[in-house]
Amino acid sequence: MSRCLVIIDRDGVINQDSKGFIKSPAEWLPIAGSLEAIGILSRAEFDIAVVTNQSGIGRNLFTPETLEHIHQKMLNAAGVFNGKIGMIASCPHHPSDGCACRKPKTGLMDKVAEYYLCPLEGVPMIGDSLRDIDAAIAVGGRPILVLTGNGLKTMAVLKDRGCNVESYPDLLGAATALVKERKNQL
Repeated sequence: MSRCLVIIDRDGVINQDSKGFIKSPAEWLPIAGSLEAIGILSRAEFDIAVVTNQSGIGRNLFTPETLEHIHQKMLNAAGVFNGKIGMIASCPHHPSDGCACRKPKTGLMDKVAEYYLCPLEGVPMIGDSLRDIDAAIAVGGRPILVLTGNGLKTMAVLKDRGCNVESYPDLLGAATALVKERKNQL
């Protein structure tokens, strides 16, 4: 079975989001079923990349080293379910910095394409925010909305826009659907 790529947002999809930012490993709390979802995708031969805006660094709320510790906790937690995240691309900039990597701009997505040496056309990008959906669309990816985190609010905005985006209750639902779809293609 050949490998497939899936791109996943972090806050609000894998872990609980916070308006006050996730500033320490202790504040990183997985959403029910999300770690199992990463394990399911890994066992089905999906390569997993996480892309995440982390402007808390640019706001001086936490350091890049703290972000590494948070990500190590996430990697270890996913590993309990045999989940393997192949890469994590983070934007540390404040929204006013005007960087090229902060979603919905495509800089983080471009890093994923470069790392995996593959175009992102049709690649599933699972997120809970408009930024995630717009970033996926900008690179020709397949936007998938989960209703955790900001997902319900995002769905309402998309509905007002007249956009119909594939959606699932959570990452586990999205992962299960992607694996089933892949098995049906074989």
